[in-house]
Amino acid sequence: MKYVILILLFGIGLNCFGQGADKKKTITYQNEKGETIETTKPIFQFEKETHDFGEIEQGSKHEYSFKFTNVGLEPLIILTVKAACGCTIPDWSEEPIMPGETSVIKVVYNSIGKPVGTFDKSITIRSNALSPTKRLFIKGVALEKEAEMPVRKEKSLIESIDEDEDN
Repeated sequence: MKYVILILLFGIGLNCFGQGADKKKTITYQNEKGETIETTKPIFQFEKETHDFGEIEQGSKHEYSFKFTNVGLEPLIILTVKAACGCTIPDWSEEPIMPGETSVIKVVYNSIGKPVGTFDKSITIRSNALSPTKRLFIKGVALEKEAEMPVRKEKSLIESIDEDEDN
């Protein structure tokens, strides 16, 4: 009888320790839809998700770095970052972003060969985050490049005299 009670107590103790080991620390997160979620997964928190370049000159290149923090409890791994067109080139770290760490996704917009007017481009991120697909946006207005006027170089009086003496 003593052995049966001892075995039961031992089993109850193992069960209690086993349940405590399975329970992970979680954070409460409110997603874009306003839903409250308990999770351990990595979470992007961007300073801003849309950048407006304003008015730019057609035929120029412009760069912006989207800064973010992993506010989740697990390392954030960015799998791919793709732009909607070839005029926008993203660059990012392939190293995992640990919880609490900050990183950037740099985007270069090249307006060479693009029409004058407004532009609105998207950049799609795929990762292991709670929301595995995330979109960033850049926009602006490309203005027509001003025609360059040729500059006529006036000769100085000394250059004119030197030239006349050579002739």
